Order: sequence, then C-alpha cells, then structure tokens
Amino acid sequence: MNDMTLPPATVFSAGDYKSDYKPIWCPGCGDYTVLGSLTKALALLQRPPHEVAVVSGIGCSSRIPAYTNCYGFHGVHGRALAAGTGLKVARPELTVVVAGGDGDGYSIGGNHFLHACRRNVDLTYIVMDNHVYGMTKGQASPTTEPDWDNKLAPGGTGIRAFHPLVIALASGANFVARAFSGDPNGTAEVIAQAIRHPGFSFVEILSPCVTFRPEQRGWKDLVHAAPVAETDDPARAARRIMTDDGFNVGVLYAGRRPVYSRPAGNGNATLADIAQGFEP
Repeated sequence: MNDMTLPPATVFSAGDYKSDYKPIWCPGCGDYTVLGSLTKALALLQRPPHEVAVVSGIGCSSRIPAYTNCYGFHGVHGRALAAGTGLKVARPELTVVVAGGDGDGYSIGGNHFLHACRRNVDLTYIVMDNHVYGMTKGQASPTTEPDWDNKLAPGGTGIRAFHPLVIALASGANFVARAFSGDPNGTAEVIAQAIRHPGFSFVEILSPCVTFRPEQRGWKDLVHAAPVAETDDPARAARRIMTDDGFNVGVLYAGRRPVYSRPAGNGNATLADIAQGFEP
C-alpha cells in the first residue's frame, strides 16, 4: 500500500464569508452585528461559501448579500421570498438564506411572507426589525407602535402593529425564533439552528435604528431569554407568543411539518415539450 497523505480539510472562519465591500449603514446600526452573526453562523455550519446563497429585497438590511462572499441576489422590493423560494426549489443542494427588514418583509412583501410559511420550503428567512423605514428616512412600518409620534404621522398612526411571530406560526412556519443584534454570539447560534432545521425557518432579529429611533438604544435593557423552552406543539407556541412582550429572545417553536419537495418530472423538458402540454 502506498503511503499517501490526504490534504487537510478546509476549515472556514467567519471572515471567509465576508466580501471586500465595506458596509455603509449608519453608525450604531444593529445590522452590522447581524451581518457578523450571519457569517459566524455559516462558520459554525461549515458550508463552503459557494454552496450558500443570500437573497434580499430592498432596504437597509437588504444590502446584506453584497457584504457576504456567498452567491447573492438583490431583488426588488418585497419579492425576496419569491426569489429565494424559486432558487431553493430549483437548486435544493444550496443553503438559501433570505434577508430583509420589517418594511420590505411585512408590508409590500407581506403576502409572500404568508405563503412562504405555508409552503414550508427548506430555507431561512432573517428579518431585521427596527419598527421603522430607515432607508426612506423614518416613516412608520408595519411593526411600528401605534402611538409612535413622527413627522409623517403626528401622534402616531393609531394602527395596531403587525405581529410577525404570530403570523409566521399561524401560516405554517416550521421554526420561529427571535434574537437581538446586541447579542451577536447568541444570534449566530439561533441563525445556525434555524438553517439546520428542516423547512421554512423564520428568525426575527431586533436590530435598533439609532438614527430614526434613538430610543431603541434601550432595547438592550429590555431583551431577555424566553422563560420557557422551545416547543414542537403549535398550540402551546401560540399561547406563548400571544402573551409575549416583544422582547423574549430564543427559539419559540421548532415544528415537524413535512418539508416541501419539488414534484417529480422531466427536468430536461424543452419549450416545445412544455407547449405541447397546453395543446387541446
């Protein structure tokens, strides 16, 4: 037998998942640490960068793909989940992470959010929630408190805030969690767990916008570990989430729904083959 020495296996660090582009968020933005948490999570998983795709829509948080060294797709406003779902179904061997914010994901992208949860395709959706439209200078978003006073809505909108964790659970998401950008290591662990979990995984990350919501600096004193362990019982998870104060962090639900799989068919069909199927 020949004495052959195998080359050492490549070990990826968080830096291997970062691009050379310098982030241009405002000083103090929570999205900086979310980016760091994402790259740490990918290092924990040890997926090669070329086997990961990061998809986003429009907004401050949606700049994430450009700052990673993975495949990336920067789509149009609110359509990140549609693009990410199509990519994962077409290329199931890829790890697909979709990133966005509360405006992009819950307003114009709200319908895609509901149905992505329902379809339960195996991808991870990370939403950096700061309760405000940051890139367009401080308008109220779907998660903004109804009494938040601002120039465009003096005295507040008076509209009940959108509750994304409740919506995700009710719509069929297979994994529901919340994290805080001020805890980068804890956030990395949650993201890694979300990616590992089969099906549609949703992670809300409280990510302060200190430019337009400077009072959110106080979030660091409000966040706390969820007092109960994760559950795979949706009814129990619903009761916990409905009584949530908005600052519990950790995994709240890890379900066991069957993951969507692409129907069997001819993947090499030509346009003529497809057209023939529509003929009377």
